[in-house]
Amino acid sequence: MLKTRSKEEELNQTVDRPAKRARLSPETKEGLKDENGVAQILQSEDVEGDTTKAAEDDVDEDGTMLVDEPSRASDLYLDTINRAALDFDFEKLCSVCLSNINIYGCLVCGKYFQGRGRNSYAYAHSIHEDHHVFINLESRRVYVLPDGYPVSDPSLEDISFVLAPSFMPHSIATLSSPAHLRKLSYDLANKPYLPGYIGLNNIKRHDHLNVIILALTHIPPLRDYLLLSDFRGKESELLKRFAGLAKKLWNPRLFKSQVSPHEFLQEVGRASASKFRLEEQGDPTEFLGWLLNRLHRDMGGTKKKNSSVIFSTFQGELRMDTQQVVVRPEDESSHRPQFDIDRDTKTIISPFLFLSVDLPPPPLFQDSVEKNIIPQVSLASVLSKYDGQTTQESLGQLRRFKCQRLPRYLILHFKRFTKNIFVEEKNPTIVNFPLRGVDFRDFLDGPPNHPPTTYDLIVNVIHESVAGTTRDKVNTAWKVHLRAGAGGGDHEKWYQIQDLIVEEVRKEMIFLGETVLQIWERRDASASAPVGKEAAKSAV
Repeated sequence: MLKTRSKEEELNQTVDRPAKRARLSPETKEGLKDENGVAQILQSEDVEGDTTKAAEDDVDEDGTMLVDEPSRASDLYLDTINRAALDFDFEKLCSVCLSNINIYGCLVCGKYFQGRGRNSYAYAHSIHEDHHVFINLESRRVYVLPDGYPVSDPSLEDISFVLAPSFMPHSIATLSSPAHLRKLSYDLANKPYLPGYIGLNNIKRHDHLNVIILALTHIPPLRDYLLLSDFRGKESELLKRFAGLAKKLWNPRLFKSQVSPHEFLQEVGRASASKFRLEEQGDPTEFLGWLLNRLHRDMGGTKKKNSSVIFSTFQGELRMDTQQVVVRPEDESSHRPQFDIDRDTKTIISPFLFLSVDLPPPPLFQDSVEKNIIPQVSLASVLSKYDGQTTQESLGQLRRFKCQRLPRYLILHFKRFTKNIFVEEKNPTIVNFPLRGVDFRDFLDGPPNHPPTTYDLIVNVIHESVAGTTRDKVNTAWKVHLRAGAGGGDHEKWYQIQDLIVEEVRKEMIFLGETVLQIWERRDASASAPVGKEAAKSAV
């Protein structure tokens, strides 16, 4: 090995053979000595551990010595980073071998490659394309290839944050408050956006999945759980990717004001055995039921109450009374079957995650004028199914329903589609509803200490297609209305999101769509009384 002497020629320091070396003339050797007279040498990391060359190779023919470059030399490659080309939303697979092990992202072109050793695809890409800066997608450490030494620079912190955003409790405390409306962020193109209210890329035909993703990531308890999570253990891949997607949606430092759910939906396809796929249009309600139950299981939930954030947020209890239908004489056949208190009644109390609401059937025979009239119905009339008195006949049984316990966030599903032997029909009936101050007390048979029963709308999912009563899956669009802020009036706004299209919508226009799903938020006891008058005015 070669020894470097100080001015006093009293200190000796062993110099390892560097991975990257520069030629130094005898006149510039003194410039690399520190205050102790010892040459400053950066020991670079060599992946392959090359130790085959002899020590005399450290001296060139003209007598100049080869030493490691200072760490500042690595900064010369940082100006080649192209942040506009970086997109960490897609599944982290090598673009050559499709492996998901030890993946690095090129910070110049944005492509993914496996490894960084001499025989790796990232190493070959750095030589052939002259791209030198790579980031490990798991550890978020940045390296310069083909030399293989790490780079630590404060200017790379924004890339690391976009790759894996992190949140603290104080940073998410105001996401549901009116103060969040004033916290606009800007992307690389200087385009303003409101974190959380950004578009989701529709890669093929999965807009019915996008609306459920946006709806669930705007429910405060579930949203906060995902944003504050740090899954590094044995959690399921589905839960990890859903949390990562939620963090990107609420990221205030995005390079682009849009997010692609590709990585999460790929795992959805695997976990559901291809039941929910990117290229097939489907029913968002079916996906919502599957996702809630799957997340509950992956969070370690059981059949007990509040065993996961899913159950503590969405689970309620429903009582169902069942009685056999009695065949009446012919003279009374025109009467509808009713419950008879003298006969046996079977009562079952079961939990629920969302309530299904039946819509009245549209008129069958319409003239040319009546075809232009869209039937409408109020929310209170369709909720009468759960008043404990309205009966339904099914499979020779009479049933009536009433809630025993309402959850903090109540999900309503309006059954708009029905199937028969020939075709799948769509019910175009419009549901009229207020945005605030809906009281579900008439549909509850709970204890006296039950929490308040006044709810405000927070999410509304609508379906758009061609006019008619036949469901057209080809010309179908799914949209979601999301509430930003709270409290009514100027303290809240509503946004309509359809894939990448995000626009503010007037409150009077929300109920005009064909609603399929709604999520209602319970008011706190402290805020219930003073806001009630305002809600009553808005309902009128």
